[in-house]
Formats: sequence, structure tokens, C-alpha cells
Amino acid sequence: MDYQKFYGLEDQPFSNAPDARFYYDSPQHSKAILKMMHASEMMKGLAVVLGDIGTGKTTVSRRILEILPDDQYETALLVIVHSEVTPGWLITKIAQQMGVEKPAEHKAGVIGQLYEQLMRIYNDGRKAVVLIDEANMLKNKEIMEEMRGLLNMEIAGSMLITFLLFGLPDLEQCLAMDPPLRERIAVKHRLEPLTSESTRGYIKYRLGVVGCDRELFTDSAYEFIHFYSDGKPRLINTICDNALLEGAMTGIQQIDESLIESVVADLGLKSDLENSDAKSKQPVF
Repeated sequence: MDYQKFYGLEDQPFSNAPDARFYYDSPQHSKAILKMMHASEMMKGLAVVLGDIGTGKTTVSRRILEILPDDQYETALLVIVHSEVTPGWLITKIAQQMGVEKPAEHKAGVIGQLYEQLMRIYNDGRKAVVLIDEANMLKNKEIMEEMRGLLNMEIAGSMLITFLLFGLPDLEQCLAMDPPLRERIAVKHRLEPLTSESTRGYIKYRLGVVGCDRELFTDSAYEFIHFYSDGKPRLINTICDNALLEGAMTGIQQIDESLIESVVADLGLKSDLENSDAKSKQPVF
């Protein structure tokens, strides 16, 4: 069923794939970005964004990468997909992303090449910033020690490289494997879920991007979406996407709370909440 055609939408508004068009500048995300931009501009060395699954860490990292000016920064984004990453692999990838064309075979050689490249970047009047998404997968004490070693690369009182780490709350445990590194965290931010107001704004914004000029959700539907998603953008997208599909299949022009209830039950979100001590009540209006 093509709900885009049924509701007159130009594209899918609630895909969870990263897409710069759909970035919504909520207070929660804006604060995280401002802090990370400050850490980058001032070359603080190490900054961390923590957040639960689905709160928008990846969105924030992509947004920062997008808005850091190319003429002022040499940037790199690494996404860690498994926990078997070695220190040598990580340093080589950082070197390549920073512009080292032919990394040496041995780690010590790569570190030397990286230092020389960071000096070139510095002398060009730019700043080297490495963003690492899913950094909680770096469950290796040696990696933490190597990262601290890279942060020791300084000149004239300025660090030559800054790391922005994005990860689940257990990233703190990874950093704690090397206490001196943990002490070097200059900026840390906990990414909170969207509020009820921000959830509504987020949904409306994404619908506006795809050409929707009418209210597809009732007021109570917005509240139910916020309640069952706990303000997590990824779950908001999933609920809204399924609600629009269900609505189109049944010919409903405006999504109400009863349809949201049905959708979250199908997704298993309702039972998850009923089994949780954190939330045992329905939304109250």
C-alpha cells in the first residue's frame, strides 16, 4: 500500500535512514550540537555525547559533520560496527581520513605520519576533528590508551586533534578503562528524549518536508505517540510510519489515538510499557 499517494506526500517522512533534509532542531539536539561545536572550535581534545538507543546520537553527529566549515576544519566520521576493532586499525583509519594516503604497515609509523599530517592541517590554519559514532563498541583498554596518546599531540598550547565520541551510556565504562583519558573529557552531554512539545514539532516538521500542508494527526494522537515512544526519534518514526500505512489501508484521513494504540500494540511497544515499572499509566490529557 502506497500511503504517500493516499496522503499526498512527496516522499517517505519517517524513514530512520540518515537524511539531512529531516534534521529537526529540537532544544535537546540543539544543545548537544552547540556543546560539540564549542569543543571543536576551541579544540578541547575530547568531548562525549551519551544517549539511549534511538535518541538521535547519529543524527547529531551527521549534523555536526555537515555544518563544520570545510575551509576551517579537516573532519572525519568513523562508525564502529563491532567490538573487535584493534588500536592499529583505528589509528590507520583516522590517518586515512585525515589525508594520509599511504599509511605505514606498523602502528608507530602510522602515528608518525598522522602527526606530520596534523601539523600540515594546523599550519594551514584548520582544525582536525574526528567524530566516532557508536564509540561504546570500543571495548578495548589499549584503544583508550592510544586515543590518550593522540591527544598528547600538541603545539603552542593547542591540541592538534579533537575527538567527538557518540555512544550509549556504557561508553563511560569504556573510557573508565583508562582513568587518565576519562579525566581529559572536556565536554560531556547527555542527550535527552524529546519532550511532548518537541515530539509534535518533530512530526510536523518531517511532514512539512515532504509537502504535507494539513494535520494528519489529532492532538491526542501526538500525545500517544510521545508516550509510547518515550520521545525517542527512532521510535517516533517507526510509530508514525506504521500509523500512516495502517491509516491508508483503512481509508482514514486523520490519525487518532485509537489507531496509534493499535499500531503500538502490533509493534509490541504497548506490552513493553505494561511490563515496565517506569510507565504503568496511559497518557493523561
